Amino acid sequence: MFDIQEELKKLPQKPGVYIMHDAKDEIIYIGKAIRLRNRVRQYFRPSHNEGLKKEQMVRQIERFEYIITDSELEALILECNLIKEHRPKYNTMLRDDKSYPYIRVTLGEAFPRVLFSRQMKKDKSRYFGPYTSGGAVKDTIELIGKLYSLRTCSRSLPKDIGKERPCLNYHIHQCMAPCQGYISQEEYRKKIDQAMAFLNGHYQPVMEDLERKMQEASENMNFEKAIEYRELLKAVKQIAQKQKITSSDGEDKDIVAMASDGEDAVVQIFFIRDGKLIGRDHFHVNVGSEDTRSQVLATFVKQFYAGTPFIPRELMLQEEIEDSEVIAEWLTQKRGQKVYLRVPKKGTKEKLVELAAQNANMVLSQDKEKIKREEGRTIGALKQIGSLLGLENLKRVEAYDISNISGFESVGSMVVYEKGKPKRSDYRKFKLRTVTGPDDYGSMYEVLTRRFSHGMKEQETLKQRDMENDYGSFTRFPDLIMMDGGKGQVNVALRVLEELGLHIPVCGMVKDDNHRTRGLYYHNEEIPIDRHSEGFKLITRIQDEAHRFAIEFHRSLRSKEQVHSVLDDIPGIGATRRKALMKKFLSLDAIRNADVETLASIPSMNEQAARSVYKFFHSPAVEGD
Repeated sequence: MFDIQEELKKLPQKPGVYIMHDAKDEIIYIGKAIRLRNRVRQYFRPSHNEGLKKEQMVRQIERFEYIITDSELEALILECNLIKEHRPKYNTMLRDDKSYPYIRVTLGEAFPRVLFSRQMKKDKSRYFGPYTSGGAVKDTIELIGKLYSLRTCSRSLPKDIGKERPCLNYHIHQCMAPCQGYISQEEYRKKIDQAMAFLNGHYQPVMEDLERKMQEASENMNFEKAIEYRELLKAVKQIAQKQKITSSDGEDKDIVAMASDGEDAVVQIFFIRDGKLIGRDHFHVNVGSEDTRSQVLATFVKQFYAGTPFIPRELMLQEEIEDSEVIAEWLTQKRGQKVYLRVPKKGTKEKLVELAAQNANMVLSQDKEKIKREEGRTIGALKQIGSLLGLENLKRVEAYDISNISGFESVGSMVVYEKGKPKRSDYRKFKLRTVTGPDDYGSMYEVLTRRFSHGMKEQETLKQRDMENDYGSFTRFPDLIMMDGGKGQVNVALRVLEELGLHIPVCGMVKDDNHRTRGLYYHNEEIPIDRHSEGFKLITRIQDEAHRFAIEFHRSLRSKEQVHSVLDDIPGIGATRRKALMKKFLSLDAIRNADVETLASIPSMNEQAARSVYKFFHSPAVEGD
């Protein structure tokens, strides 16, 4: 039993991170402190007031833990990492998780390439960006390839020079074929230097050169070539026009400002690279009514720059933020050079911050209704379903469907929705092993048994390894199981759960004679649903998604010509052994019921192959595990 008052007495006067847990042992809040003892004790003092949101959080705390660090900076870094990992409900959180593209020049190679990259690694490459448009990055890389005829292949040069014929790009004059030794490293490097100058915004020399070549080609009556140069010139001008000069110092800086209406907030960020505005973006932030502008901006800076690899030299902020010195030190450490946090008070910089704030205000007003509609479609719809069934705090829903292929082959699908949205990383496919023919009830019994048996084993394994906060593919169980059907399918699910000792609500998605959803079957009665409600629409989406996922699996198996026998999936069983098994036993049921000794006695089989067959039919493992 965790005694909060006793544990408060044990808190050290050291910097660190504290982690609050609720009755379900879920992490609900993560914070940092210069002195853990002082900060954590504050939450439990009756006179302490940090607003309604924090009061609600404190009432839910069942226990806390903490990690001490050597400095406040280390505590800040750890706090950022833990918040990003666990996303606690009472922390102010970014709703967006975006990554930005870069242009990467692989200077560590003898013949460098210009590539698209989503990450900025600590290697010998030179990175340009980040950019806000992946399409614009690809267009720029394509243009650079045409301008400078750089290689795009992944051949290891100069080791592979002359080993293969030059590719198509050489023949269409978009590569100088360093793979054939047609250009020296020195000459190629000059082209790379020109490309990097272009990426740094030096467009004028390129435009002048293209203008000259276009005129020469035209004078020589080579009109096709002149048109080619004209199109290249047009493309360069388009890219040049997108780069608006915003300052003359050529520095990298981000401009950050926000707008809030007390319930929602939007943070707008302008990206300035080499003195040019290359793009902008906005982020929606969950806030409480007691959160100040300074707190929200500080939270944004910590979460955003914890996740982006590029740190600019300067952050221009709307106002001073909490822990500014520690945050600046952390950003300096990440960048490897001094980073400045500034709040401009006058001049061009102050106007840029004001412009960012105006954009944030505009986005907030435009998107507020859109956000509410989206939440109505997802979280709101899930609440409607929970209200119909008398269930609270629905978060995770799993739905299942069976698709018959042919003969004794059937497949099952499992789709997962969390907070009303599909979580495709948790979808699973099942190849049926114990059912012959189109037996939907038997197939569903096998699928659910394998799914939850596997999950229980994963939970036990993680518990033994003291990894309760971790989870495998099946460890997390749903708050509600939705079956594609009525009473029969629901009873199959309830039977499986009873046999495994699990208690999870199960409902059926009942369809009418026209194969349209008409209601939910729950606790032996059919519950009608308003066909115009968001809850009804979510049920339909879940049902359609489970069906689609099963059908796609069915088609993929057929396209690979894998539908003729589940025996093909057993390790060590090829065509010869498969034929011998079917000749001896005549049916899958007979093979399934045979022991290892009987299996091993068949011509062409040995004990290892026999054990493989036996294990396949008696293991709860799932396809893809």
